[in-house]
Amino acid sequence: VASNTLGPWGHLHVAPSAKMSARLSTGRTAVDDARGSAPRSPERRPAARNRSHRHPYRTALRHRAAGPTDPDAQGNVLWDCLSLIDDATIAAVQAVGGLTAIASSHPHFYGTLVEWSQAFNGIPIYLHAADQSWVMRPDPAMVFWEGATYPLAPGLTLIHCGGHFAGSTVLYWAAGAEGRGVLFTGDTLHVVEDHHYISFMYSYVNYIPLAGVGVRQITERLIPLGYDRIYGCFAGWVVASDAQAAVARSATRYLRAIGDA
Repeated sequence: VASNTLGPWGHLHVAPSAKMSARLSTGRTAVDDARGSAPRSPERRPAARNRSHRHPYRTALRHRAAGPTDPDAQGNVLWDCLSLIDDATIAAVQAVGGLTAIASSHPHFYGTLVEWSQAFNGIPIYLHAADQSWVMRPDPAMVFWEGATYPLAPGLTLIHCGGHFAGSTVLYWAAGAEGRGVLFTGDTLHVVEDHHYISFMYSYVNYIPLAGVGVRQITERLIPLGYDRIYGCFAGWVVASDAQAAVARSATRYLRAIGDA
């Protein structure tokens, strides 16, 4: 479907069991996978007014798409993208108000950005300029922003953190979690097994840790924000409360462990 530029450290690995045959045609994906079934409706998370969606077809790293939704706001933002897009998934998104913009945390989610944009009338796709070289299929809908922050809409801000990729970004939703603030982090900050800590990696599949300078840059960029919850890149991987303190203690623990405290 798309070629992967891995770079010198092999940033991406797709397990053989997750590979499948797919064909993109006019903004839709035809899937050849015996395990497939109709996509599930987006999960409703009333406390955060966040919706997430994970396609039942097993593909690549099984990331999930998410994003804040608010009927009183200017529109919905799709944060990161499912790698598959079909009519049933589009209908599920349309049922909750459609989309007005797409933003992505890092290049591992770039695969079908263009198809998602086209399915919703060419809505803009916001990517950090530091990762522009990873775009394999440029499109006029892409907006490459620069600097440390970019306001998507009132109360929605993209924060450039770096680390996992040079342009790695998180989405800050100030009104999320009943006004306590939410971060959507992709792989920039990874929620760990006990969900009370996060961690940092340069390459997750190759177990290459992120250097201390990268960790410090991420945490410094997040200090001015007020947030209580973090949604990671996989369904259910959430720091449900006290997330700002979780990031601080996680960074301290991480830097001590790599001998860079």
